[in-house]
Amino acid sequence: MAGEHDTVDEAPASFGDLVVLVRGRMPRLSPSHRLLAELVMADPERVAFMSAAEVAAASRVEESTVHRFVAELGLDSYKALTDLCRAGLREGGHLLRRFAHLQQLGVDDLDEDPLAQALVSDQANIARTLGRIDPDTWDRAVETLAAAPRVFLFGIGKCYVVGYHFGLLLRLVRDEVFSLVPGPGSLIDDLRRIRPGDCFVGIGIHRYGAETVRSFRWAQRAGATTLALTDNEASPLVRGADMVFFVETAGVSLLRSITGFVSLSQALATSTAAALGAEARPVLQRKEELITQFGIYDEIDDLPPPTPDALDDPPGPEATPGNGA
Repeated sequence: MAGEHDTVDEAPASFGDLVVLVRGRMPRLSPSHRLLAELVMADPERVAFMSAAEVAAASRVEESTVHRFVAELGLDSYKALTDLCRAGLREGGHLLRRFAHLQQLGVDDLDEDPLAQALVSDQANIARTLGRIDPDTWDRAVETLAAAPRVFLFGIGKCYVVGYHFGLLLRLVRDEVFSLVPGPGSLIDDLRRIRPGDCFVGIGIHRYGAETVRSFRWAQRAGATTLALTDNEASPLVRGADMVFFVETAGVSLLRSITGFVSLSQALATSTAAALGAEARPVLQRKEELITQFGIYDEIDDLPPPTPDALDDPPGPEATPGNGA
């Protein structure tokens, strides 16, 4: 089959090299090899400590297919693959060591205490997310978010919430920020407005929304600078993206966590505000003026104190809204 005997001349020397190699060969891989490639890129921590037989079972392929896949990558043994995965973990693990002690605190109670489980899981998610960030990529992302004429953000499902939150933070410090809404009508109208030099932030986790991927591709063709916030190297948002940040989403049960996304977007928005400097002040002032003029928030201090009669004698049924009173 195509892709199963097309070996490389030089074996990858690091996990980063491995990722670049696999990503570049992905379109030419056979279906079974593509399953293995996706597992390696999506879950290197797991692969690092699995046997070839376990990887085969997880990918639903034969063990012999695993060894052929390893050979295709230019590696001389399956152990060479796991060594690269483990080396990748060591390279990105400096922040994780700060949180290792959390996993030892109250470990006997974790199975019975969902709050302790959430604490340990989300602390690790944040550490892994921030620990994988390349400083040069970070600087480029902040510069783009601050300088682009317009910023568009899009994701669906849980990722829609992330995009809305990220957009809300950016709109506090700059104008022309749009959190796009899924749907055939408004989404198409919004995508039409993307121009060269704009920034498009695509947000997606497995399983990746078709609308998100198609919108990301449209933004690329329109000449926008693209930033992907996603969960692993196998994500379709990675291909062709100008910048990528990988976010850990492990949850304590079936539910995946978006804590890493929230922390990352908060940090990006904060750095964008710092990059804008004095330019952010007029945006904040206009927002505060509008909030005051429209009375957006309930000002508790402006309310008169309740009278003793009001406390002792709550409204009866006749005063309840909606009952015809």
